[in-house]
Amino acid sequence: MSVAVVELREFTVADGSFLMSWIGGPAELMAWAGPTFTWPLDGPQIAAYAAECATPRRWGWMGFDPRTRRTVGHASVRIAADGSTGRLGRVLVALEARGRGVGGGMVREVLGAAFGPLGLQRVELGVFSHNTSALRLYERLGFQAERVLADVERVEGQSWSAVQMFLSRADWAAAALGGQRAAQQHEAEGTRPAGM
Repeated sequence: MSVAVVELREFTVADGSFLMSWIGGPAELMAWAGPTFTWPLDGPQIAAYAAECATPRRWGWMGFDPRTRRTVGHASVRIAADGSTGRLGRVLVALEARGRGVGGGMVREVLGAAFGPLGLQRVELGVFSHNTSALRLYERLGFQAERVLADVERVEGQSWSAVQMFLSRADWAAAALGGQRAAQQHEAEGTRPAGM
């Protein structure tokens, strides 16, 4: 699958309407943010989250399509106390943008910020094991599974397990360099990468 071009802007409380419209029920809310929020997601919860994103502890972004300027997603990184590790989370793609490579483009930009200006050495995440499309995306971006936390949540009568994953700065840099080399090779050969 090709990756869409997505740019980032800072998340603000005004963006809460996007999040509330993209999350259709309690199970979707749990899949997005774990047990942090309660259903229904509302203004006071969004305001508290936006306030957290305005601190050095958490960085939140909205992804947008630079051609149309339409908002297409959200993601955040919570910074650990030591300042060298971050936790990617709350990744959400607008309903109408799903299946178009937006998630990959947005997370790639977030990782660029995490390993670039934020100076992180490691990015971790947790994803529920039944969310296979997200698992595949994170694997394509270089994340490695570290462990599985079995039955961490019970949602609508079902037990959910969470896969804990990580990506080091060195692995991110190597993957980025490999991608640049592949693009240069395709350009020199006059070919296009698969899926483009």
